Order: sequence, then structure tokens, then C-alpha cells
Amino acid sequence: MVIGMSANREIKVFATSPYSTEGSSDDYLRKVADVARWSEASGCEGILVYTDNQMLDPWLVSQVIIESTTRLSPLVAVQPVYMHPYSVAKMVSSLAYLYRRRIYLNMVAGGFVNDLASLNDTTPHDRRYDRLIEYTTIIRRLCAGEPAVTFEGEFYRVHNLKLTPPVPPELMPGFLVSGSSEAGLAAATATGATAVKYPKPASEDEGTISSPDKETGVRVGIVARETSNEAWRVARERFPEDRKGQLMHQLAQKSSDSAWHEQLSKRTETGDSPYWLIPFQNYKTFCPYLVGSYERVAEEVSRYLGLGYSTFILDIPPNAEELESIGKVFDFAKTQAVR
Repeated sequence: MVIGMSANREIKVFATSPYSTEGSSDDYLRKVADVARWSEASGCEGILVYTDNQMLDPWLVSQVIIESTTRLSPLVAVQPVYMHPYSVAKMVSSLAYLYRRRIYLNMVAGGFVNDLASLNDTTPHDRRYDRLIEYTTIIRRLCAGEPAVTFEGEFYRVHNLKLTPPVPPELMPGFLVSGSSEAGLAAATATGATAVKYPKPASEDEGTISSPDKETGVRVGIVARETSNEAWRVARERFPEDRKGQLMHQLAQKSSDSAWHEQLSKRTETGDSPYWLIPFQNYKTFCPYLVGSYERVAEEVSRYLGLGYSTFILDIPPNAEELESIGKVFDFAKTQAVR
């Protein structure tokens, strides 16, 4: 969903691929392919593919997405503890060569503490972002086609390393990094990545505008209908309050040192804002939601655009029709943004 320009920036919208932790393998393959096709049909730029110790390998899932579509770009979550930076660059190179498809990389510094401990990664939170800078720098230089990459860092060292086959310039990967903490923002700046936040309500969010060439984004779900009453009815039916989910959320909060998880967990909804946290608080998803009429949600989205955010990562769509409804929101928001 590339819906035009805001402040001379292209607005990019990504969907999210289903989790692999539920259902049979056949059901999951079908769901991934369906969501990928819906996302492409709605005009999305790409689709986020999660990674953690419980999920399937995101690169294999991304290959399913590529083979199910004609242009959709996987946004692959990449955690340094899982593979060497050369292996990431080689995957980008191989998929570009085989499918002529651009890949986006969601550079992940952290995760659940227990997952990291299982892999003997005890690196403190901010130091993981220092590592991520080195990691991303090597990947970027390899994909950019440098003939012999030599890098002497604290965490990684390579000497005269070359990527073959080369990545065509037009298929150079895009890079995204969590920008919910100061360390994350610093890493995004150092690597030239898009800094993605879990936003506050637009009326409270300070935005991230600091220079015209700095790309920023938000991770947010959307439920919108012709009227606010209808939108809230759909949203509450899809995400009912669930005591078991609330307990799981509390356990996840204790096992995560992510800045965004702590920030969202401390928030409550206020007034008649479309900003809604019940799905997050009941462990149904990992982002805030915007709920309301097309015009009201579009107003909130246009305010995020005014704050400098130009990339939007949506939640997992339940069906193709939901993506069509979200498309209407962005059409309204684009109109409001240019007034």
C-alpha cells in the first residue's frame, strides 16, 4: 500500500503474516499464502514476518510469501543471535537472484529474555543495539556491492568478504529498527534504517521529525467502518476481554525487557480517542489499535503523518475485506494530509 506522498515522503504500508504457533502445517501454509495475496491486492508494500524461538524460520515463510505473490516484499525479522550477518546478506542476494524480489529487513535487537537466555545471550539491552549497528552495517555494505568488505568491530570482524551473486541496486534491501528506546533510535540513525515505534495517541506523541531525510514509522492495528458504533462492535467481537490472555500478557511483560512493551503496558485509554489497547493487554496482538469511523481513524492517521511518520506496519488481517476497509482510511488520511 504505497498511497502517495506526505511532506515529500512516500507512505508505505506493511501487513503482518500470521503466527506459526497455531493450527496444522497445511492450515498455516494456506493462511500465509492467503494473507500475502490479500496484502498485495490491497496495495501493501510488504508484509512483516516475525521471528522468535517458537516461530518457524522467517526466511522459509518469506519464500512462501514470494511464491504466492508477484511483487509483495517480505519484511523479515532478523535477530543477530540466530545467524551471522553474511548469512543474512546471502539470503537477500539469493532471493533477489531467484525471484527478482526486494526484501525488507526488520532488525531486531531483543526479544523474550528467556529466549535469549536459552541461546546464552546475556548482552544487556542497550549493548544489543551497539551489536545491531555493527551487524546491520556489515549487511548493508555487502548488499551494496562493495568488492571486499573488511570490518573490525567489537562484536563482528570480517576480512575481504564479498557477496555473490551481487544484489541489483534496485533490489537493495530496506532496513527497519525499533525506535521505542533511545538506544533503538540511535541505532536507526547510525545505520540509516527506518525507526519504527509503537505510538502513543497522536495528541500525545512527540513525533520524530528531526531531519527531512530521516524515515520513521509506527506499528498499529486498525478497525474502521462507516460509523464508530459499527467499528467498535466489530473490534470488541474480534478482541473480547480474556482473563487468561491478561495473565499471559503479565507473564510476557515480566519476560521482556523491550522498551515498547513496558511503555504500552503502563498506558490506559482516555476519553473518546480511537486509540485502543485491549487487544494488547489481553495478549491477542502486540500493538495498539485505532478504532472508529473511517473519517475519525483517518484523522488520527493524518496526525501521525503530520508528526513525520511515513511507514505503517499493520496487524495480521483477518480477511481481505478488512484490508479494503483500512485502504479507505488511508485514502481519507491522504486527502486530509494535503489540505
